[in-house]
Amino acid sequence: MGPLAGFRIIELAGIGPGPFCGMMLSDMGADVIRVDRIAGEPRRPRDVLARNRRSIAIDLKKPEGVELVLRLCEKSHALFEGFRPGVTERMGLGPEDCMARNPKLVYGRMTGWGQEGPLAQAAGHDINYIGLAGALHAIGRKGERPVPPLNLIGDFGGGGMLLAYGLVCGLLEAERSGKGQVVDAAMVDGTAALMAMFFSMGAGGGFNDERGTNMLDSGAHFYDTYETKDGKFVCVGSIEPQFYALLVEKGGLDSDRFGDQMDRSRWPEYKQELEQVFRAKTRDEWCEIMEGSDVCFAPVLSIFEAPQHPHNQYRSTFVEIDGVVQPAPAPRFSRTPAQVRGSAKSPGADTTEILSELGCSEDEIARLAESGAIHG
Repeated sequence: MGPLAGFRIIELAGIGPGPFCGMMLSDMGADVIRVDRIAGEPRRPRDVLARNRRSIAIDLKKPEGVELVLRLCEKSHALFEGFRPGVTERMGLGPEDCMARNPKLVYGRMTGWGQEGPLAQAAGHDINYIGLAGALHAIGRKGERPVPPLNLIGDFGGGGMLLAYGLVCGLLEAERSGKGQVVDAAMVDGTAALMAMFFSMGAGGGFNDERGTNMLDSGAHFYDTYETKDGKFVCVGSIEPQFYALLVEKGGLDSDRFGDQMDRSRWPEYKQELEQVFRAKTRDEWCEIMEGSDVCFAPVLSIFEAPQHPHNQYRSTFVEIDGVVQPAPAPRFSRTPAQVRGSAKSPGADTTEILSELGCSEDEIARLAESGAIHG
C-alpha cells in the first residue's frame, strides 16, 4: 500500500531531519531500512519519527559492516545520510562507493549548511540555519527578540521534507535515465525556499524589515492571536475584505471605525480594541460565534487538545498506535492510501530477516554476529 510501495530505501540512522524524511517516505509505502548503530539505545513506540521502518544494526567501523551496506545498495533504489560532509566517504560509504555497486542509486545528503561553503564543516542546529537564511529575523513581535518557531522550519520543513522531496524527484528521474545522482539537501537552502513569498514581497516594497509590523507577522490586527476570558487563545486570519467584514460583524465592532482595514497607522489601536473584545468571552464561546464561518478563525489548541477537536477526529488527522497518539500520514491518496504499519523498532530488530533477503546463509549471519559486525 502507498504510492512508494516497491521502493527500497536505506537510511543511515541520524537525528532530527533524517528520521523525519524516513518517516515521510515509509508512511508512503517505501521499504525504508534503517541502519542503526550496534550500541543504539532501545526505541519505544513513542518515538514517532522512527515508525514504519525495519532496522538492521551494523558496526560501520568494521569492513564487514561496510560491505553489508554496499550489498544493500545493490538491491535498493536510494540511500540517505545526515552526517557532516566527507564522513561517509571516510567510512567507505560515500556516493562513489555506493553508486559503484548500483549506478541507478539515488544518494541523499542531509546537512544544515550544505556540502560545500565556508560553514560546511561547522556544527549547527535548526535555529542557526534559519537565522542565516533570513527566516528567524522575521519571526517575533515588534520591539522583541526573534522567536524560535520550535524546530519546524529548518529541521522538518526546510530539511527532512526537502530531502524526501529531493529523493522522490531523483527516483522519478532515475526511472527515465537509468542513472542515479546525489541530492544535496541543506537546511539553509530549504529555509530560503520557504521564504520565497517574503522575498517577493520585499522586492515589491510590501515587507518591512522590522518584526511585528507586517501583515503576517503579528503586525496586523486581523492576522494574530488573542487571549480569551479563560486564559486560552484564538487566532484570526481575516485578510480578504469579505472575511474582514465578517470579523467586524461577529466581533460586534463598529464598522465605521474599523472600516479602513489596510491603514497600517491604525493597526495598533485596532489591535488594542480587539484584545479587549476577545477577553470578554471564553474560547469556547468564541468558537460558537466564529468557528466554521468565513472569518478565518480557529481555537489555538495544544498538542494534547488538537487530537480531540471534532474536525481532526472526523478526518482522522491523528491516530493512536500502540497507545501513542501521533499525526497520521499525509498527504492522502485516493487509490494508494498511506498508513502507519508499525511503531518504532529497537536497533537490529530485523537484522536476520534483512540479511536473509540479501542472500546471507545462516552460517554467514552467525559469523558476522560473532565478529561483532552485526547485532540482532
